[in-house]
Amino acid sequence: MLTVHHLGKSQSERIVWLCEELEIPYELKCYARDPVTMLAPADYKALHPIGTAPVITDGQLVLAESGAVVEYILAKYGNGRLTLKPSDPDFAQFLYWFHFANGTLQAQMGRSMILNRLNLAADNPMLVATKARVDRSFDLIEARVGGARYLAGDEFTTADIMIGFSLTTMRYFLPYDLGRRPNIRDYLGRIAARPAYQRAMQKGDPGMALLLT
Repeated sequence: MLTVHHLGKSQSERIVWLCEELEIPYELKCYARDPVTMLAPADYKALHPIGTAPVITDGQLVLAESGAVVEYILAKYGNGRLTLKPSDPDFAQFLYWFHFANGTLQAQMGRSMILNRLNLAADNPMLVATKARVDRSFDLIEARVGGARYLAGDEFTTADIMIGFSLTTMRYFLPYDLGRRPNIRDYLGRIAARPAYQRAMQKGDPGMALLLT
């Protein structure tokens, strides 16, 4: 059986959410972060050589990396759902935002998080440049969801699942004010209204306040 190994407050929430959207059978195993270091416990790190979330097992398969896991589950269990065909007018948008989520936004937020922990001066050139890149990414998302219901257009897809973590739970690690982002707040409201999202967050991170505004 497909097993999702979910590390609390991590990118593996995407995989729990995906399984709930597809309504496929899966086993969920939850792991708590170390309360002092906030890192994954040893038994989670032992699942895959990379030692980070997400990780799934499916029979003898052990697979990590969000994009790879999402594409694997879609290919094996999705039956064409939550993706767009090349003939769809919004196919290129779907591809762009699916890869933007981890290739650009999450990477930038991760770098910014690390730099913030170094106690650099506020005018440090690297810190300023990294923050500016994060802001530009949020500008881009703000514009996109101001003109489209979901990232790929009118249809909810895995592009939305991929970006959801960065816009919400990641802000526990890198606080980011959405006060000037009304379109993103409205978009997150649409996400939060989805029953599958609600089930996923309740199963994976019960009791965690969801950063939706």
